Amino acid sequence: MLLIEASRANAYTGNPLDRAAARREDEAWVAGALADPATLFAPVWRARNLMRGVAEGRPEAVLVGAEIAAGLRLTAGGWALLGLDDAGRAVFAVDVSAIEDPATLLPAALGAFTDLRAVAGLLAGHEAAMLAHARALMHWRSRHGFCGVCGAPCEPVSAGHVMRCTGCGASHFPRTDPAVIMLVTDGERALLGHSQRFPNATMYSTLAGFVEPGESLEEAVAREVREETGVMVGRVRYHSSQPWPFPASIMLGYYAQAVSHEITIAPEELSDARWFTRAELRDPASLGFSLPRGDSIARRLIEDWIAAA
Repeated sequence: MLLIEASRANAYTGNPLDRAAARREDEAWVAGALADPATLFAPVWRARNLMRGVAEGRPEAVLVGAEIAAGLRLTAGGWALLGLDDAGRAVFAVDVSAIEDPATLLPAALGAFTDLRAVAGLLAGHEAAMLAHARALMHWRSRHGFCGVCGAPCEPVSAGHVMRCTGCGASHFPRTDPAVIMLVTDGERALLGHSQRFPNATMYSTLAGFVEPGESLEEAVAREVREETGVMVGRVRYHSSQPWPFPASIMLGYYAQAVSHEITIAPEELSDARWFTRAELRDPASLGFSLPRGDSIARRLIEDWIAAA
């Protein structure tokens, strides 16, 4: 099986911030950082990030200062320390979802709240990674207001990175769900599937699925391929990983070598699955199908396999 290495970094990787984990327990430092006029805030409104230049096709991440953050009711929603930038300034994420229309509290020049996926490939890589971090952390915070052990309310500690139960004292940490995503290959062919859940009716993509308890990543690859298409795989090789905060996953990318070839799809998972040659994948439009989004690891797995010929 050909060893294929990642040709470049995946989208949403390369976060430029020092996460400053050692500072999270220092309550005095955190309070000082929140009050510091130099501190920056990355607002998140209902899973959208603040950007400008979107309509012009030149999106930029927008971080706001303490004065504007206060106008967005900093204390009304969740917040968490993202880290320190190159200048040593603290950067916090702040959830402003409770505000019905945050545009009324923002100068027009600051832009608008936009779905991060809508600007895939246009936003600078380091900015996309930072906004993805903010989005993921605020998503977790918004869904862990109560303890999963006893049901009592939780309160944020450790600069917003831990939700501690006010009843039983249990600590709840940010959750990331591991999912394997794999390109199954057979010589000059690769296996792609189409799901009715795909927003693009013509798209064929790599297979993927969540890792189950007590399962290795390689075992998850083999199980998901077998369950969705009936194809058995042998050797499994790692390619790369990608944070995927839509809403809270880490995608673990693999190539898997097929040892059987007949396809039997699971209709609850896929509406179709096919073997495609490298030549077909180089020009999908001419054959009436499309490939996954450019910001996805699925697309990277396909492109790197094509280039390895």
